[in-house]
Amino acid sequence: MRFGIIAAVLVVGCASRQPSAVLPGGAEAISLLGDTLRSPALADATRALYESRLDSARRAVQANASDPEALIWLGRRTAYLGRYREAIAIFSDGIARWPGDARFYRHRGHRYITIRRFADAARDFERAERLVRGRVDEVEPDGLPNARNIPTSTLQFNIYYHQALAHYLRGEWSRAHDAWQRCLGVSLNHDAQVATRYWLYLSLRRMGRQRDAEAILGPVLAELDIVENRAYHRLLLAFKGELPVDALFTPDDAVDTATVAYGIAAWHGAEGRREENLRWLRRARSGSQWAAFGYIAAEADLARSQR
Repeated sequence: MRFGIIAAVLVVGCASRQPSAVLPGGAEAISLLGDTLRSPALADATRALYESRLDSARRAVQANASDPEALIWLGRRTAYLGRYREAIAIFSDGIARWPGDARFYRHRGHRYITIRRFADAARDFERAERLVRGRVDEVEPDGLPNARNIPTSTLQFNIYYHQALAHYLRGEWSRAHDAWQRCLGVSLNHDAQVATRYWLYLSLRRMGRQRDAEAILGPVLAELDIVENRAYHRLLLAFKGELPVDALFTPDDAVDTATVAYGIAAWHGAEGRREENLRWLRRARSGSQWAAFGYIAAEADLARSQR
């Protein structure tokens, strides 16, 4: 990447490299249901912290324009502020210079999911998968560390996980299942396991493979040590019949409303309860966190129900 391109990223936010869709001013995306989506609101203290970290990322790129890691963090820090299209442009610049670095495809694909460009996301994850095939996996550092400050995912986990999600959101249940099976092979801790098994279970139910779906739940025990993915863990226990559905929401679920509500909706749908399914899908979309996977999945299911 030439220094002039870097300067454009830092000064004008990559305007010339953003996706070409025509959007209302200040919008990040149009939902699958036609809603205009703008950057989610952040608390003042959170915004100040994220802006400070983004400034540090900009300085790191300025100090070392030849470091792909610095540009990756610039894109990630930009996305945390809800500037997803700008982040996509940054990752695209990274791909232009380092086309063999799977991390740029992994992160761009994630943000393509955010702005509802699922086909573009799937293509990026296919490229990323080819690039890491046969290579030793690596821990992916957290941009928003958990309470224990312990990273719970790897590069290959995130490639397969998001690849599968892109297919799931497109209604490609078999392809989603296959990618989550690959993801399960690199799910090396309880947090990764419950996240993968949750979506794998839902994919199998969508495919009508209930017995296989029930088998996926076998290793999910109540006593698992979960750092981040407690909502997925509780949902899996509910799918097993070990936790009542009406006990799924806890006081900590203000940020997990979409996740839990979508899981309940998908379970009702798999059991053939259409009205309950639709009611919970609407609840999953009732908040403002439209970048959450549960929100996006609810939106995709509602859009399919209207066809």
